[in-house]
Amino acid sequence: MNSNHVSNYCVFLCVFRGDVVRVKKSLCQSDRSVTMLTAKLSSQLPLSALRRIHREACHSCFHPLPTCFFHKEGGRTRPHVPSQTRMVERMFHAQSAVRLREPQHFGRRSFSLSAATIVNSAPAPVQPYLRLMRLDKPIGTWLLYLPCTWSIALAADPGCLPDLGILTLFGTGALLMRGAGCTINDMWDKDFDKKVSRTATRPIASGEISRVQALLFLGGQLSLALGVLLCLNYYSIILGAASLSLVITYPLMKRITYWPQLVLGLTFNWGALLGWSAVKGSCDWTVCLPLYVSGVMWTLIYDTIYAHQDKEDDVKVGVKSTALRFQEQTKPWLSGFTVAMMSGLVVAGVNAEQTLPYYAVLSTVAIHLTHQIYTLDINNPEDCWKKFISNRNLGLLLFLGVVAGNLWKEEERPCCKTEEASR
Repeated sequence: MNSNHVSNYCVFLCVFRGDVVRVKKSLCQSDRSVTMLTAKLSSQLPLSALRRIHREACHSCFHPLPTCFFHKEGGRTRPHVPSQTRMVERMFHAQSAVRLREPQHFGRRSFSLSAATIVNSAPAPVQPYLRLMRLDKPIGTWLLYLPCTWSIALAADPGCLPDLGILTLFGTGALLMRGAGCTINDMWDKDFDKKVSRTATRPIASGEISRVQALLFLGGQLSLALGVLLCLNYYSIILGAASLSLVITYPLMKRITYWPQLVLGLTFNWGALLGWSAVKGSCDWTVCLPLYVSGVMWTLIYDTIYAHQDKEDDVKVGVKSTALRFQEQTKPWLSGFTVAMMSGLVVAGVNAEQTLPYYAVLSTVAIHLTHQIYTLDINNPEDCWKKFISNRNLGLLLFLGVVAGNLWKEEERPCCKTEEASR
């Protein structure tokens, strides 16, 4: 590392103790320079390098490294940080907190298979593309995949587990399509992302990947996703291809309507239709339609909560969301969506001849959503994020309920056969 790099990283370290004068002189008051420098630091330097730079090159920063970066550690009050550095601080925590908090045992890093660790361990030229498809943030892939699992499990034969091969195929498709959707979103929102602290370091917004490179990468993702789709039956191929229009147009909806979360729900829950058709060869609309509507309501719940994190930035840049539409009436709206979601799941269960375990899990899901909404603090981004990611566990719980309810049918069938024989 040359002296110029050391000097720049030293400047970055000083941002977190409020050395604004030095930052202004070194970076000419350029927020973009600070952002790109932070992204490079958090994506390329290990903790040991940060400590070495801090020790050897940043003698003017008198705080120990953990205090310099995390002012809330140990219960200490955080010193004032000028407003122009808050974007850097928020972004740094989002991208590098995992690395800085890695537990170490006897001088060696513990082994981790987290998504963020895998991305950070990839070759440097590949990392921007992995971050572009949000491989380091798998929650979106889970939320896209889980409605597929519900549908596949509901379509399984009574007393049987869902088809593992189809589950794996849909998991691969969810990973690719979520990545493609993120790429399209970032291509559309490049100028908006630059103005929002949480998104300013995304690869296209920060200039790591050009729009032409992103377009080529998008073509590769869609080609692989098409390969997955072609493994299904003809009915499913046509049905899956019909969702592409939603994938492409969704990023535009935030410019047009206060209901982009509704369009996201229509897009993200297409698997509730596709999963059933992949198993059965066509859709049973008495099951698939209420399941699909329930998924859309679920998306309106969790993505409205998610949107409350960015509502201040959204107002500044001029984009819309249900968070801005509902504002202080968010909880009543979310409660209504919950009632609609649970009603759809009950109807789908009845039409699919589900059994007691399924309805028991539905009760647990209803309690989870009620608690989630009741305790939600829409003005606390950290709380919104925690409530948002808790929906992955909710989706997994519902999947297990469908599987258990389907296996329960096996115990009922011998009794039915005995009654028929006696007649």
